[in-house]
Amino acid sequence: MNGADKYQLNRNSYGRLVFTDRIGLMQEGVVPVRSFPITDPDQGIALIDSHGHELLWIERLADLPEDYRVLIESELASREFVPEIKRVLKVSSFITPNTWEVETDRGESTFLLKGEEDIRRLTASSLMITDSFGIHFLIRDRLTLDRHSRKLLDHFL
Repeated sequence: MNGADKYQLNRNSYGRLVFTDRIGLMQEGVVPVRSFPITDPDQGIALIDSHGHELLWIERLADLPEDYRVLIESELASREFVPEIKRVLKVSSFITPNTWEVETDRGESTFLLKGEEDIRRLTASSLMITDSFGIHFLIRDRLTLDRHSRKLLDHFL
């Protein structure tokens, strides 16, 4: 957001983000969208209007003034729910559908995996698992999981 003094970003009384451009045009209900939410979450963030048009491109979140950064981070946090799996405790069966018991960064969880196609590779070592309700669970680096977790996970890769 180069020239941040030419733009304004604040929250209105309804809690929605409002973006005001350099000529004073206000856009209510602005949504920040990450370009690389898993692999590089603080790089490449677009501010999108209610019609899906890009209003502003932010190269690096860290380059923003603190008040703008805090607004964008809080908006992203309220919209993004991707628990990170730290351990795979138990898998009910090696045939899908099956039930997984996992420990995440937000506590223990149990979910139903409908099929092996619901485990997607993002990078060589990161995975995204989608449960039967469409909730995404992230494994940031499967190589750093404990031995038991890796062994259970290997049955599906």
